[in-house]
Amino acid sequence: MKKLNVKRIEKIFRPDPSRVIIKSHIPSSAGRIENVIARVLNLSDEESNKILQDIIEDFSRRHKNVCGALDKHYNRIKKHIPSDRGITDVKKALLGAYFSKEYAVQSAAFFNPSIVKHPDQTQIPEGSMRFILSFRAVGEGHLSSIEFRSGMVDEEANFKFDEVSPFVERAAAVNNPVYKKDILFYKLEEMHVDCSCLSNLKEQLSDEFNLSELRALLNVLPEEKIHDLRDTVLWLAESNYELQFKIDQNLSERIIFPSSQNESNGIEDARFVRFEYDDEEVVYYATYTAYNGAKVLPQILETKDFLNYKAITLNGEYATNKGMSLFPKKINGKYMIISRIDGENLYTMSSENIHFWNTSKLLRQPQYDWEFMQIGNCGSPIETDRGWIVLTHGVGAMRKYCLGAILLDLEDPRKVIGTTKRPILEPLESERNGYVPNIVYSCGGIIHGDNLIIPYAMSDTNSGIALVSVTELLDYMLNYGEVEK
Repeated sequence: MKKLNVKRIEKIFRPDPSRVIIKSHIPSSAGRIENVIARVLNLSDEESNKILQDIIEDFSRRHKNVCGALDKHYNRIKKHIPSDRGITDVKKALLGAYFSKEYAVQSAAFFNPSIVKHPDQTQIPEGSMRFILSFRAVGEGHLSSIEFRSGMVDEEANFKFDEVSPFVERAAAVNNPVYKKDILFYKLEEMHVDCSCLSNLKEQLSDEFNLSELRALLNVLPEEKIHDLRDTVLWLAESNYELQFKIDQNLSERIIFPSSQNESNGIEDARFVRFEYDDEEVVYYATYTAYNGAKVLPQILETKDFLNYKAITLNGEYATNKGMSLFPKKINGKYMIISRIDGENLYTMSSENIHFWNTSKLLRQPQYDWEFMQIGNCGSPIETDRGWIVLTHGVGAMRKYCLGAILLDLEDPRKVIGTTKRPILEPLESERNGYVPNIVYSCGGIIHGDNLIIPYAMSDTNSGIALVSVTELLDYMLNYGEVEK
């Protein structure tokens, strides 16, 4: 059987433990917090100045805004001080330092990449494309977040990667995000919450409202009726949030770190896609998995500039499990997603609303020996004039992950018209060892010229990039693959 020619480029992205952010480090015991506060406040001004100066000198080379982080964490514990009047700014900063710690965001792994066309394609050589890569970065406690890299590829498929800043910083949360009433109550009903007790709340809320308005109305509802529901409503609302990076932050300095209770154990496997609407408006979406240590919740990120983001819970009977990937445009007037809702097979879903998914259709079951355990998608479908290329992963014996592809009909993507009978990418001997061995995996590729660019993970630890000829891949799927009958 004909074998596809796959080229791996030399660039390898490895986890870098020196990339650190400042997180809060606050004991759960109020007594311990108050003991630390008392010790700091008992320091003389001279001692306080010396300790703080040493801290600033020690950490300012590792962070752009040490003082801002210390101030933020001081504000989190100042409620334990009867009155902070008379406390000097130095001691406030010092208290912030004692309740802070560094966290290495990619000390364990830097993997599961996706790639999209950069929104800025100006001032580049003819035939070139600027791109953005997203990665799943994993640190202590297997906590996952999203990091970014950027670069340019020319018409000969030569890559040039932008310099990576030594700094990394979390986005600022927008304090008072806006919600839509119909979406909130739809999700509550889907969660089997008895909304009959919330009729007054529903009547008083506007069609669009902010978090402060929601909190205020919840606080005035009768306690005996709302007590058990208040936390649920706020938990759901706070799972939908907005983030904002500073305009002068380099792309490689931006990290999307878990921000809600749903994400307390990580943001997993973001699949970015450049979505173009019929009126040519472009929005970048990323479907991802929020994990709280016990449950997974499909979410979607929305951005136009990679500076401002909205994180929104996906709703509906089939907004479940992992691996949801959005098509890059509407098909026959509807949004479409490819997913693995049962953990084993591939499905397509369609909807008139990007936030609600209530219909599904089985697309493909495991067919070949290298995917007998399960199959799943590896990012959003990629449009060609001969069909939609969907990169897939298959799990075979010994939990070995390989990458393949299927080809879907352009007009009716619920129909498979071609497949790869054998994997197009499997782990080399040098790629088999890592946090989870024997795996190659991707969260999305892109076409440039005749090259399908596949960023991929190596054993859940490092990442690389592979190239496949689009023409050869399409010919292979249509002429050598087998289509399920």
